Amino acid sequence: MSVMVARKKVVRKWEKLPGRNTFCCDGRIMMARQKGIFYLTLFLILGTCALFFAFECRYLAVQLSPAIPVFAAVLFLFAMATLLRTSFSDPGVIPRALPDEAAFIEMEIEATNGTVPQGQRPPPRIKNFQINNQIVKLKYCYTCKIFRPPRASHCSICDNCVERFDHHCPWVGNCVGKRNYRYFYLFILSLSLLTIYIFTFNIVYVALKEVKLGWCAWDSDTAGLGLFPGCSQSLTLLTVLEVLICFFTLWSVVGLTGFHTFLVALNQTTNEDIKGSWTGKNRVQNPYSHGNIVKNCCEVLCGPLPPSVLDRRGILQQEENTAQEESCPRGPSAQEPTVAQGPGGQAEEGSAQQKDGSVPVPSLSNTEMPEEKQLTSGELPVPSQDAGQAEH
Repeated sequence: MSVMVARKKVVRKWEKLPGRNTFCCDGRIMMARQKGIFYLTLFLILGTCALFFAFECRYLAVQLSPAIPVFAAVLFLFAMATLLRTSFSDPGVIPRALPDEAAFIEMEIEATNGTVPQGQRPPPRIKNFQINNQIVKLKYCYTCKIFRPPRASHCSICDNCVERFDHHCPWVGNCVGKRNYRYFYLFILSLSLLTIYIFTFNIVYVALKEVKLGWCAWDSDTAGLGLFPGCSQSLTLLTVLEVLICFFTLWSVVGLTGFHTFLVALNQTTNEDIKGSWTGKNRVQNPYSHGNIVKNCCEVLCGPLPPSVLDRRGILQQEENTAQEESCPRGPSAQEPTVAQGPGGQAEEGSAQQKDGSVPVPSLSNTEMPEEKQLTSGELPVPSQDAGQAEH
């Protein structure tokens, strides 16, 4: 017999979250879908540091100090930890409104703006909010169906509203917002120091090699690769490759670090700086700035980190009906009664029913049952004594 069994299938909330994000490790890791440039970032950092530790560090540790590879390893590990923390964390995504919440917000907007005549453009959906005696406008997001909090913005790449949105960084493969900005800043700061460190000691390595071997003339036997006059054979292609990577990385990473240091000192985001929110024609002052560089830096880099409001690993219960074949024992109503002849001609039933655990039904004679009485639904037909004697 086929029986429908209701089974509860455990579904995590990250499986049903809208937006264009990628989740790994059962929702613990959250990234953007476009991760190609992030892999390039990993390749450049790991490749450059691997060459430096394999060749220059061993020579410099013997010639100068064994502390050189130790400091390089500390900077490398710190840069990788902050990079992964920035890339794999929730930047501060704001959940979208549920259908009931969206309908309630629409009712509020209609009650505030009234009915708009046909052919006229509806007024902008904006709420005014006061922060430090400054009026801040809360804009309505037509995708998420919410009024965005102050400093939040909708990322067109991840298709999510992010709290205190700074920018979307393809180099880390994630948005940079309220919950991972400090790790992003520490990453570019440590990467700048690591790049300067490797670039400097690559130059020192080449100089020590030249001093040890002595300045050589322009000669094919001692010119090494022939790239520079007076270069020895120790100047390999790998060393030149490291120097070039560090040289071009210095201009971008160090410049980016300086720009974000300026923003942190003003308690401002990249999005606000590009739009000119506080430096436009109105010359509106930044209501989030404390007017003190130290206080602004402490709030951005050392303030309390808010928890994620997504609850990515929360459980959603969903029932799933599945058909299952089971052999069910037949009940008393579906089983034909067995009749046994008693010692006095009485019909006794039911050893089979008693084995099933059902209550035996006593037999009735023709004199005890009227002829006009009909069996109702659910009653068992009981044979008469005459029928039992005939069979006997």
